[in-house]
Amino acid sequence: MSINWFPGHMNKAIREIKEILPKVDLVIEVLDARLPYSSSNPVIEQFCADKPSLKLLTKSDLADPAITQQWLAYFRQQSQTQALAITTQKPEQIRGLINDIKTMLAGKINKLGNITALITGIPNVGKSTLINTLAGKQIAKAANEPAVTQGQQRIDLRNGLILIDSPGILWPKIDNPNSGYRLALAGSIKNTAMNHEDVACFGADFFLKNYPELMKQRFKLSTLPATEIEFLEIIGKQRGSLGGGGYVDFHKISTILLLEFRSAILGQISLETPEVAEAEKIIVAEKIAEKAAQKELEAQQKKKRKRR
Repeated sequence: MSINWFPGHMNKAIREIKEILPKVDLVIEVLDARLPYSSSNPVIEQFCADKPSLKLLTKSDLADPAITQQWLAYFRQQSQTQALAITTQKPEQIRGLINDIKTMLAGKINKLGNITALITGIPNVGKSTLINTLAGKQIAKAANEPAVTQGQQRIDLRNGLILIDSPGILWPKIDNPNSGYRLALAGSIKNTAMNHEDVACFGADFFLKNYPELMKQRFKLSTLPATEIEFLEIIGKQRGSLGGGGYVDFHKISTILLLEFRSAILGQISLETPEVAEAEKIIVAEKIAEKAAQKELEAQQKKKRKRR
């Protein structure tokens, strides 16, 4: 799915992160536990690669617990990387992160000095709520919608940890269409930047294939239909989401399905596994290489035409 949503402040945020990096001891990347691969910004990964990293999988209460464990093991295999699953529903768990961070950097930071951590992540992963819980007061503006924080903040927690909070940033081009759909499903992209029906169809197809028992239980079905369109029609009639002529209003039922996924009313669902992510990385890399080769070929042909 093509996403056309990259507000100007995100470009500014990327420049500011590059400027602050030399002063940073640790990069805390906040990821959505339901889609750790798709919610990881490749731009951040590229220019923070040489820094110790803490991957925080937020909204873990909404994700499939077994798959979350797979992701924690996957990240912990990476160099200079620790990973933890958290939920903003458990403030005491979040406050314990400070000790985890100090333990992680033991021996690397002057005991008399503060630890400076850059905290970053895509929109709407709970970053601001996380910061407010760590600080014990309202510092960062939090809301259940993307792109609320729009400027970098320096937050001294007065406990040996200084946070550099950056706005939630996406990247200019999402090369993996599946990641685009997953981000849209999770609400990390403004509703105006996507088609609800397309996103709901992607979600319905995934739910039918990967969480059939949850779908049967939620919608009280003994058997499931073969396609996502049939599924949306069935649950649309159940909910009375009908338009003119008694036909199912696909926009209405699509909106309902998205809301029920985001709030875990459908159940604890994860949209990707490490195995899926690795396979998609290969496909995306091949497509990028093909595009680059085609671009180079076109450039060479253009030069030949000019010589004539």
